[in-house]
Amino acid sequence: MKFLKRLFIGFISFLVVLIIALYVFDYDYLLKAVRTIYFTGHTTAYLEDYKKFDNTRIEAGNPQAWPQAKNYNMYELSDTLQSIHKAYGSIAYIVIKNDSIVFEEYYDGFGQTSKSNSFSMAKSYVSAMLGKAIMQGYIESLDQPVGDFIPEYTEGTAAQMTVGDLASMASGLNWDESYYSPFSVTTRAYFDDDLESVMLNLGMKEKPGAGYKYLSGNTQLLAMVLERATGRKLADYLSESLWKPLGANKDALWQLDSEESGLVKAYCCIASNALDFARLGKLYKDYGNWNGTQILDSTFVAKSIKPRFSGEPYGYGFWLKDYKDKKVFMMRGHLGQYVMVIPEDDLIVVRLGHSRGKVNETFYPDEIDTYLEEAYKMN
Repeated sequence: MKFLKRLFIGFISFLVVLIIALYVFDYDYLLKAVRTIYFTGHTTAYLEDYKKFDNTRIEAGNPQAWPQAKNYNMYELSDTLQSIHKAYGSIAYIVIKNDSIVFEEYYDGFGQTSKSNSFSMAKSYVSAMLGKAIMQGYIESLDQPVGDFIPEYTEGTAAQMTVGDLASMASGLNWDESYYSPFSVTTRAYFDDDLESVMLNLGMKEKPGAGYKYLSGNTQLLAMVLERATGRKLADYLSESLWKPLGANKDALWQLDSEESGLVKAYCCIASNALDFARLGKLYKDYGNWNGTQILDSTFVAKSIKPRFSGEPYGYGFWLKDYKDKKVFMMRGHLGQYVMVIPEDDLIVVRLGHSRGKVNETFYPDEIDTYLEEAYKMN
């Protein structure tokens, strides 16, 4: 009995010392990580983790229903695709042709209006809001310096960094894009309750505008620029500029660093449903025009869905790839969240899920081509 008592006291003492050390060395955000992610049985962020964090609301307006095609849901998925859905835990697969739903199916208890984490698909919305802010005159152009809005980035090479560099992943920021290391700045940004302080103390690692390097910190810093330029909270600006005009069916949620700070995790973490995520894909497919209303400048959209740097898979807020000699642009998230668009065939394919396959040398997992191949069989 005495041994067990000493063991228990020793364990409690160790925990107390560990917690004190985490605070002393500024790693106390790991306590939140343990509580919200690891104690739930996950090793990384997951689809419904928004329920564990503070959120702000992205308000919808008057819903606009997606029309259904004449052959709606008359197609039976191939064994190959069904096995992929099972292997990687798909929760939604939708095919939209000529702006009408040809096929939609949901899995694992999720449905048409179920919310799940967008992860990095949120980056596309932030880039779109940059386009809107330029269109409305809040920001001069893609070439305006970040330092015009954030004084902490006016010294040395940081003074050369533009808002366009942030949107195209060419900032040169000192950022470690590691999702599974508990000590990376990406992990800190996900759990820290003062994200602005993290962003203002990054510093620079490379020359801005020199080349592509995917960093979530770029989008977070761009979000702070947008809030300062427009004088609005980002979720409110998203609601006003895109969510309501695009006829979203449901309010969405956007994770905050904390209720006190109130800064959205702009590089990720919009909780919404597959059909509402698809609306931004339609807007960009139609070069910023939504059912006759020009919401974004067509030139900005055209620039966004082409690579800034030759041979790289990224434009301004959107991923790019080829599929059978066709140009594809997409919104893309950490666990296989995709809104894939092929403008020449008026095709949008949405897939959401719990995981994805291993990324190959083309920057994409192999199953993406199967999602697209199956969609073409339906037409």
